Amino acid sequence: MNIKSNQNSITGILREIKVSADAGNEVSVRDILDIVGRRSFGPVLLLAGLVIIAPLIGDIPGVPTIMATIVFLVALQLLLGQKKLWLPNFLLKRSADKKKLFNAIDKLEKPSAYVDKLIKPRIRYLTNGWMIYPVALICLLISFAIPFMEFIPFSANFAGAALTAFGLSLIAKDGLLALFGYIFTISIVVFIIYMV
Repeated sequence: MNIKSNQNSITGILREIKVSADAGNEVSVRDILDIVGRRSFGPVLLLAGLVIIAPLIGDIPGVPTIMATIVFLVALQLLLGQKKLWLPNFLLKRSADKKKLFNAIDKLEKPSAYVDKLIKPRIRYLTNGWMIYPVALICLLISFAIPFMEFIPFSANFAGAALTAFGLSLIAKDGLLALFGYIFTISIVVFIIYMV
């Protein structure tokens, strides 16, 4: 089931996941892809970023690295000009406890609603045509860095923020968010250099 409405908002995507997730105790990556759609690269980047910065879920050891693997595959396929997202079966089978996931979504809904009010199409050239490639390349580099960030406190949050900004910029055609993504990426580099 793909999102037909609310596709341009974080709150809409999060609520769609809560409403559409199948009965059971866990929600898999396959379930989430079935909800957001295989042609939706932006929402997958957005969700990966939100998972990394989300309380309860993003703090679980190994989760940021799983998200990094997904981001790597999404960014690579964007660079290659693929129209439909492919993920290997072992990633599609990965799942999260539904209660923890829904609790994290509940905590994200209020700030997401605030961010949604600020989003609108602007500076579109930063998210269209060949400008998608720098976004994909930066996301690819971030995916390589995330596994190491798990060992540096709070650094993964910058990565999650960058991915969230880039994903949302692709969804809403908001070039200002793409600029924020680049700023967050620079912050990652500065933060890591400072911590090391």
